[in-house]
Amino acid sequence: MPGSFESEAVVLRSIRYGEADRILHLYTEQRGRVGAMAKGVRRVKTRFGGRLEPLFRVNLILHEGRGDLCTVTSAETVAAHPRLRERRESLERATQACDAVLRLLDSQEPNRPAYNLLCRELALLDEDPGAATRAHALAFRLKLLLAAGFSPELAACASCGDTDHLAAYSASAGGVVCPGCEAGSFPLQPEAHRFLVEALVRPLADAPRAPEGALRQADRAITETLEHHAHVRLRRVA
Repeated sequence: MPGSFESEAVVLRSIRYGEADRILHLYTEQRGRVGAMAKGVRRVKTRFGGRLEPLFRVNLILHEGRGDLCTVTSAETVAAHPRLRERRESLERATQACDAVLRLLDSQEPNRPAYNLLCRELALLDEDPGAATRAHALAFRLKLLLAAGFSPELAACASCGDTDHLAAYSASAGGVVCPGCEAGSFPLQPEAHRFLVEALVRPLADAPRAPEGALRQADRAITETLEHHAHVRLRRVA
């Protein structure tokens, strides 16, 4: 039924529409992915100010009509993340994080772990220039897989359950594999395996480090898992 609802949200993307409006892609705490129309937001004088720009965390009141898009009727800033916008590396990492959420989580169902993870990522990138690293971005993406239900098997062979000699990764099997199940897999260095394990268990602010070769393999494992199981293709983390 049409009506209004209130929710926190992160603005993932904003698209110009008409002369003064914007279509917003939002990830909300209460409803998951929501599309919304912000009317008049591009006018010089607008009651929304700059609060509906990408990467803003906002508290919204949205009117749900009969169409596919809600209408924004009120917006209050929770966190604007101004500092990350001043640093190119931080801005790129924040944009990558929002794009990953946009592509992976398209359901209009709440996923609070995913919402909280995105909010934490944006806050860290705003607070700490040192968070804009490849290792940190991969740790975020791996935790997002976990929140979405696509976490890889890393403790035992994803095919047979053996716990020894796990030196390869198979996206089709869903994780690390032993020599007897390595058909269609690629080699996984111990450092890459360790990075994947630690990135899942450590807090995001304490993302592990690893050599570049290990990070490339971890990136491949995450990317191929997404493609095979979630049917989502993301750009590799550079």
